[in-house]
Amino acid sequence: MRILAVDSSGLVASVAVVEGELADGVLVKEETIAEYTVNYKKTHSQTLLPMLDEVAGMTDLDLDEVDAIAAAGGPGSFTGLRIGSATAKGLGLALKKPLIHVPTLHGLAYNLCGTESIVCPILDARRGQVYTGIYEFHENEIAVLEDQMAVSIEELGSRLHAYDKRVIFLGDGVPVFRKVLTEQIMEDRRISFAPANMNRQRAASVGALALRYYRDGKVETAAEHRPDYLRVSQAERERREKMGQTL
Repeated sequence: MRILAVDSSGLVASVAVVEGELADGVLVKEETIAEYTVNYKKTHSQTLLPMLDEVAGMTDLDLDEVDAIAAAGGPGSFTGLRIGSATAKGLGLALKKPLIHVPTLHGLAYNLCGTESIVCPILDARRGQVYTGIYEFHENEIAVLEDQMAVSIEELGSRLHAYDKRVIFLGDGVPVFRKVLTEQIMEDRRISFAPANMNRQRAASVGALALRYYRDGKVETAAEHRPDYLRVSQAERERREKMGQTL
Protein backbone atom coordinates (compact mmCIF):
# COMPACT_ATOMS: atom_id res chain seq x y z
CA MET A 1 0.00 0.00 0.00
CA ARG A 2 1.22 3.49 -0.82
CA ILE A 3 -0.62 6.47 0.62
CA LEU A 4 -0.20 10.18 0.03
CA ALA A 5 -1.22 12.09 3.17
CA VAL A 6 -1.90 15.79 3.73
CA ASP A 7 -2.66 17.78 6.87
CA SER A 8 -3.53 21.47 6.82
CA SER A 9 -5.95 21.42 9.74
CA GLY A 10 -3.96 23.92 11.81
CA LEU A 11 -1.03 26.31 11.50
CA VAL A 12 1.15 23.48 10.20
CA ALA A 13 1.09 22.39 6.56
CA SER A 14 2.35 18.84 6.06
CA VAL A 15 2.61 16.32 3.22
CA ALA A 16 3.89 12.75 3.48
CA VAL A 17 4.20 9.52 1.54
CA VAL A 18 3.91 6.30 3.54
CA GLU A 19 4.04 2.67 2.48
CA GLY A 20 2.83 -0.51 4.14
CA GLU A 21 2.73 -4.22 3.42
CA LEU A 22 -0.05 -6.62 4.36
CA ALA A 23 0.29 -10.34 4.97
CA ASP A 24 -2.92 -12.26 5.69
CA GLY A 25 -4.63 -9.00 6.64
CA VAL A 26 -1.88 -8.02 9.09
CA LEU A 27 0.25 -4.91 8.60
CA VAL A 28 3.74 -6.45 8.72
CA LYS A 29 5.76 -3.55 7.37
CA GLU A 30 5.36 0.21 7.24
CA GLU A 31 7.66 3.04 6.32
CA THR A 32 7.60 6.80 5.92
CA ILE A 33 9.15 7.52 2.51
CA ALA A 34 9.03 11.31 2.75
CA GLU A 35 7.56 14.08 4.85
CA TYR A 36 7.54 17.84 4.27
CA THR A 37 6.24 19.93 7.17
CA VAL A 38 6.17 23.70 7.47
CA ASN A 39 5.05 25.68 10.51
CA TYR A 40 5.24 29.21 9.18
CA LYS A 41 2.95 32.17 8.55
CA LYS A 42 2.28 31.54 4.85
CA THR A 43 -1.20 30.38 3.96
CA HIS A 44 -1.76 26.73 3.11
CA SER A 45 -3.04 27.72 -0.32
CA GLN A 46 0.50 29.02 -0.99
CA THR A 47 2.39 26.05 0.42
CA LEU A 48 0.49 22.77 0.16
CA LEU A 49 0.65 22.07 -3.58
CA PRO A 50 4.29 23.20 -3.97
CA MET A 51 5.18 20.94 -1.04
CA LEU A 52 3.37 18.05 -2.69
CA ASP A 53 5.22 18.66 -5.95
CA GLU A 54 8.54 18.75 -4.07
CA VAL A 55 7.85 15.48 -2.25
CA ALA A 56 6.78 13.78 -5.49
CA GLY A 57 9.86 15.05 -7.30
CA MET A 58 12.33 14.09 -4.57
CA THR A 59 10.94 10.56 -4.29
CA ASP A 60 10.25 9.93 -8.00
CA LEU A 61 6.64 9.41 -7.01
CA ASP A 62 4.21 8.54 -9.79
CA LEU A 63 0.87 9.72 -8.40
CA ASP A 64 -0.92 7.10 -10.51
CA GLU A 65 0.77 4.44 -8.34
CA VAL A 66 -0.65 5.84 -5.10
CA ASP A 67 -3.35 3.59 -3.63
CA ALA A 68 -5.21 6.28 -1.69
CA ILE A 69 -5.16 9.91 -0.61
CA ALA A 70 -5.40 10.55 3.14
CA ALA A 71 -6.43 13.87 4.63
CA ALA A 72 -6.75 15.19 8.15
CA GLY A 73 -10.51 15.67 8.14
CA GLY A 74 -11.07 17.95 11.11
CA PRO A 75 -11.69 19.54 13.41
CA GLY A 76 -9.32 22.48 13.14
CA SER A 77 -8.97 25.70 11.22
CA PHE A 78 -12.01 26.11 8.95
CA THR A 79 -9.90 27.63 6.17
CA GLY A 80 -7.12 25.08 6.56
CA LEU A 81 -9.55 22.18 6.49
CA ARG A 82 -11.21 23.49 3.33
CA ILE A 83 -7.84 23.80 1.59
CA GLY A 84 -6.74 20.31 2.62
CA SER A 85 -10.11 18.83 1.70
CA ALA A 86 -10.17 20.52 -1.71
CA THR A 87 -6.61 19.32 -2.39
CA ALA A 88 -7.42 15.73 -1.42
CA LYS A 89 -10.72 15.71 -3.34
CA GLY A 90 -9.04 17.16 -6.43
CA LEU A 91 -6.33 14.51 -6.36
CA GLY A 92 -8.85 11.75 -5.73
CA LEU A 93 -11.03 12.83 -8.65
CA ALA A 94 -8.12 13.36 -11.04
CA LEU A 95 -6.36 10.10 -10.16
CA LYS A 96 -9.54 8.08 -9.57
CA LYS A 97 -8.28 7.08 -6.12
CA PRO A 98 -10.18 6.57 -2.86
CA LEU A 99 -9.86 9.01 0.01
CA ILE A 100 -9.18 8.18 3.65
CA HIS A 101 -10.68 10.58 6.17
CA VAL A 102 -8.43 10.64 9.26
CA PRO A 103 -9.88 12.67 12.15
CA THR A 104 -7.41 15.42 13.00
CA LEU A 105 -7.14 14.55 16.68
CA HIS A 106 -6.68 10.84 15.96
CA GLY A 107 -3.77 11.70 13.67
CA LEU A 108 -2.28 14.12 16.18
CA ALA A 109 -2.54 11.55 18.98
CA TYR A 110 -0.75 9.05 16.73
CA ASN A 111 2.40 11.18 17.04
CA LEU A 112 2.81 9.48 20.44
CA CYS A 113 2.02 5.94 19.31
CA GLY A 114 3.59 3.40 21.66
CA THR A 115 3.32 5.34 24.90
CA GLU A 116 1.70 3.66 27.89
CA SER A 117 0.18 6.98 29.01
CA ILE A 118 -3.17 8.40 28.00
CA VAL A 119 -2.76 10.81 25.08
CA CYS A 120 -4.84 13.98 25.05
CA PRO A 121 -4.40 16.31 22.05
CA ILE A 122 -5.86 19.79 22.53
CA LEU A 123 -6.44 22.38 19.82
CA ASP A 124 -7.47 25.91 20.73
CA ALA A 125 -11.10 26.19 19.55
CA ARG A 126 -11.50 29.77 20.86
CA ARG A 127 -14.51 30.91 22.88
CA GLY A 128 -13.06 29.15 25.94
CA GLN A 129 -13.11 25.69 24.35
CA VAL A 130 -10.70 23.10 23.01
CA TYR A 131 -11.05 20.48 20.32
CA THR A 132 -9.90 17.32 22.01
CA GLY A 133 -10.18 13.55 22.38
CA ILE A 134 -8.82 10.93 24.77
CA TYR A 135 -6.74 8.02 23.47
CA GLU A 136 -4.43 5.20 24.44
CA PHE A 137 -2.35 2.70 22.48
CA HIS A 138 -2.09 -1.06 22.38
CA GLU A 139 1.17 -1.69 20.56
CA ASN A 140 0.73 0.30 17.31
CA GLU A 141 -3.07 0.40 17.35
CA ILE A 142 -4.99 3.43 18.61
CA ALA A 143 -7.87 3.01 21.05
CA VAL A 144 -10.41 5.83 21.22
CA LEU A 145 -11.48 6.28 24.84
CA GLU A 146 -13.47 9.43 24.11
CA ASP A 147 -13.89 10.64 20.56
CA GLN A 148 -13.41 14.12 19.14
CA MET A 149 -15.35 16.86 20.90
CA ALA A 150 -15.41 20.59 21.52
CA VAL A 151 -15.53 21.22 25.29
CA SER A 152 -14.25 23.66 27.89
CA ILE A 153 -10.85 22.93 29.42
CA GLU A 154 -12.63 22.43 32.75
CA GLU A 155 -14.91 19.75 31.33
CA LEU A 156 -11.94 18.03 29.74
CA GLY A 157 -10.24 17.98 33.15
CA SER A 158 -13.31 16.36 34.70
CA ARG A 159 -13.32 13.67 32.02
CA LEU A 160 -9.61 12.95 32.46
CA HIS A 161 -9.97 12.50 36.21
CA ALA A 162 -11.91 9.31 35.46
CA TYR A 163 -8.68 7.67 34.21
CA ASP A 164 -6.02 6.59 36.68
CA LYS A 165 -3.06 6.97 34.34
CA ARG A 166 -0.48 9.58 33.39
CA VAL A 167 -1.73 11.98 30.72
CA ILE A 168 0.40 13.47 27.93
CA PHE A 169 -0.92 16.65 26.30
CA LEU A 170 0.02 17.91 22.84
CA GLY A 171 -1.29 20.33 20.24
CA ASP A 172 -1.54 24.09 19.71
CA GLY A 173 -3.79 24.39 22.76
CA VAL A 174 -0.90 23.52 25.08
CA PRO A 175 0.69 27.02 25.12
CA VAL A 176 -2.75 28.52 25.76
CA PHE A 177 -3.85 26.19 28.55
CA ARG A 178 -0.61 24.77 29.99
CA LYS A 179 -0.62 26.99 33.08
CA VAL A 180 -4.25 26.31 33.99
CA LEU A 181 -3.77 22.60 33.37
CA THR A 182 -0.68 22.46 35.57
CA GLU A 183 -1.76 24.76 38.37
CA GLN A 184 -5.51 24.19 38.59
CA ILE A 185 -7.23 21.49 36.58
CA MET A 186 -4.69 18.66 36.74
CA GLU A 187 -2.57 19.77 39.71
CA ASP A 188 -3.01 16.50 41.60
CA ARG A 189 -2.40 14.27 38.60
CA ARG A 190 0.62 12.92 36.74
CA ILE A 191 0.82 14.91 33.51
CA SER A 192 3.44 15.78 30.92
CA PHE A 193 3.66 17.60 27.61
CA ALA A 194 4.94 16.30 24.29
CA PRO A 195 8.28 17.65 23.02
CA ALA A 196 8.36 20.24 20.24
CA ASN A 197 9.07 17.70 17.50
CA MET A 198 5.88 15.77 18.30
CA ASN A 199 3.36 18.36 19.50
CA ARG A 200 1.86 19.55 16.20
CA GLN A 201 0.13 17.92 13.26
CA ARG A 202 2.25 15.69 11.01
CA ALA A 203 1.18 14.13 7.74
CA ALA A 204 3.36 11.07 8.46
CA SER A 205 1.15 10.28 11.45
CA VAL A 206 -1.99 10.81 9.36
CA GLY A 207 -0.51 8.46 6.76
CA ALA A 208 0.45 5.80 9.32
CA LEU A 209 -3.07 5.78 10.72
CA ALA A 210 -4.48 5.81 7.17
CA LEU A 211 -2.62 2.55 6.44
CA ARG A 212 -4.69 0.95 9.19
CA TYR A 213 -7.91 2.50 7.92
CA TYR A 214 -7.13 1.27 4.42
CA ARG A 215 -6.42 -2.22 5.81
CA ASP A 216 -9.83 -2.14 7.51
CA GLY A 217 -11.67 -0.85 4.43
CA LYS A 218 -12.36 2.60 5.87
CA VAL A 219 -12.24 4.53 2.61
CA GLU A 220 -14.56 6.89 0.79
CA THR A 221 -14.84 8.45 -2.63
CA ALA A 222 -13.68 11.98 -3.35
CA ALA A 223 -17.32 13.00 -3.80
CA GLU A 224 -18.22 11.63 -0.35
CA HIS A 225 -15.42 13.38 1.54
CA ARG A 226 -16.50 16.19 3.87
CA PRO A 227 -14.46 17.90 6.60
CA ASP A 228 -15.72 17.46 10.15
CA TYR A 229 -15.80 20.94 11.69
CA LEU A 230 -17.54 19.92 14.97
CA ARG A 231 -18.78 23.50 15.33
CA VAL A 232 -20.21 26.06 12.94
CA SER A 233 -17.89 28.80 11.72
CA GLN A 234 -17.84 32.24 13.32
CA ALA A 235 -19.44 33.73 10.21
CA GLU A 236 -22.27 31.16 10.33
CA ARG A 237 -22.68 31.67 14.07
CA GLU A 238 -22.99 35.43 13.63
CA ARG A 239 -25.48 34.95 10.79
CA ARG A 240 -27.64 32.70 12.95
CA GLU A 241 -27.44 35.12 15.88
CA LYS A 242 -28.67 37.94 13.65
CA MET A 243 -31.54 35.76 12.50
CA GLY A 244 -32.36 34.74 16.08
CA GLN A 245 -31.67 31.05 15.45
CA THR A 246 -30.50 28.65 18.13
CA LEU A 247 -26.92 27.47 17.69
